[in-house]
Amino acid sequence: MNELDCVKLVKPFKGLKIGTKGCVVAKHSETDYDVEFVDDNGNTLDVYTISNDFLEVYWISKTL
Repeated sequence: MNELDCVKLVKPFKGLKIGTKGCVVAKHSETDYDVEFVDDNGNTLDVYTISNDFLEVYWISKTL
């Protein structure tokens, strides 16, 4: 998982439901990331530092 990859929750997290989508905005380690979560309209819900145990990648960024 890298910056700008799109992810979704596979477990509930801080009031967010399974399936909530977001974008990795920072990688702290191989297991911890800052993710900006959005609603179905693309509006930001919040940014959280979260473990990869809660996340599944559904789109991989091709940036260099």
